[in-house]
Amino acid sequence: MKVNSFHQGEPSELKNDTFLRAARGEEVEHVPVWCMRQAGRYLPEFRESRAGKDFFETCRSPEACCELTLQPLRRFPFDASIIFSDILVVPQALGMDVQMSPGKGPVFPEPLKEPDDLQRLRPKVDVDAELGYVFKAITLTRHKLEGKVPLIGFTGAPWTLMSYMIEGGGSTTHSKAKRWLYRHPEASHKLLRQLTDVIVEYLLGQVKAGAQALQVFESHTGCLGPAEFKEFSLPYLRDIARRVKDKLKDSGLDNVPMIVFAKDGHYGLEELSQSHYEVVGLDWTVDPRSARERTGGRVSLQGNMDPCALYATKERISEIVKTMVEGFGTRGYIANLGHGVYPDMDPESVGAFVEAVHTHSRQLLNRN
Repeated sequence: MKVNSFHQGEPSELKNDTFLRAARGEEVEHVPVWCMRQAGRYLPEFRESRAGKDFFETCRSPEACCELTLQPLRRFPFDASIIFSDILVVPQALGMDVQMSPGKGPVFPEPLKEPDDLQRLRPKVDVDAELGYVFKAITLTRHKLEGKVPLIGFTGAPWTLMSYMIEGGGSTTHSKAKRWLYRHPEASHKLLRQLTDVIVEYLLGQVKAGAQALQVFESHTGCLGPAEFKEFSLPYLRDIARRVKDKLKDSGLDNVPMIVFAKDGHYGLEELSQSHYEVVGLDWTVDPRSARERTGGRVSLQGNMDPCALYATKERISEIVKTMVEGFGTRGYIANLGHGVYPDMDPESVGAFVEAVHTHSRQLLNRN
């Protein structure tokens, strides 16, 4: 990896490290908050910036990604930013064609159908050459943030990416990808290992470029049962965290907090809390107190308000947030939605959510 230019010219000192402290389980003055897809179509300025431009072309422009990452921070006092990119840049790096179809989402014109198709993938990926545009976007954004809040880098997890590569796009059943797990377990593991190797180098490159935390999105956990999760998802999630940490240490770089978000993976909470991540992200199907109990104080928790709660009135949003913060407690907790912000959300509601987290958590902390 040649991408180390960022750390030779460290930019502004971090002014708000609340998110990083909460990730490490340290004391905070208020609960930090950010939103998945906080840079998104619910913002008119986002839609304006993106108008008439190809989605992945935007992803390949460091300047465009930087601008889209910063937009929500101009409106809301978020405690963290997340680089604008997409999880499907990894299959592209492996040589697959992915297009973003308006109104339909991602489409793979030639998905993987049988194990022989694995030969179409690049056996060795030069992550710097294939994904260097993400690293450039991260470095540029770190400088433009001027230490306002930390910058999160991210990736899709191996099973989630494998599922897209076989399904050819989004799916409700994931039956084509799951067919591989049952019919071609060896080929499935081969693909998952190949994805893991690329992801490890990709995350390492993001930290070298300036990312101060990392999130791994296992978005398709919900279609797996506990046994399949333990065989085809969990080992790779663990491997990613362990290897990234080892390689950071070997490179003389500081460890960064890592978040695992396995959507609908409530059956795997105990295992996820022992998989080398500092933070476990939760969707809205998990009860905060139960999550605390099941993770036994081993990790910080992130989440988990139902995104649809943002359709409620400002007063109702405030009540829901208060209950959520009381349920999780103020230590080792990062407030977020249980999934990304939907495109038809009113930006004012997002603002109300952020404000409610800060207000109620400060009141709770002052009371204790």
